[in-house]
Amino acid sequence: MNDKTSPSLSRALALSNDMLSAADRGDLQTLAALDLERMELLQLFRNGTKQVAAADQALLTQIAEVNARTIGLLEHQRRSKGRDLDMASVGRRAVAAYSGTRSQR
Repeated sequence: MNDKTSPSLSRALALSNDMLSAADRGDLQTLAALDLERMELLQLFRNGTKQVAAADQALLTQIAEVNARTIGLLEHQRRSKGRDLDMASVGRRAVAAYSGTRSQR
């Protein structure tokens, strides 16, 4: 980033990218820790800024875009786990339904 951007926003963008990587790995503990650190930086920026410069607005837009990608990735993983659990449940029901037929033979 250039010299006119907020250091806290620059660091928040870097953390956002790290969060995306953590989400891709499924590392929710790291993701939560990074999110907490990023939130502190964003609050620091908000509390110390009266008017947002164009360069900082661009950083905020990038942070929002990476954040949306991270949320989308996590939502996809959540739905995938839900489908896996549904399939395991179907399998357990099938085993239970057919387990009695084996002993009748």
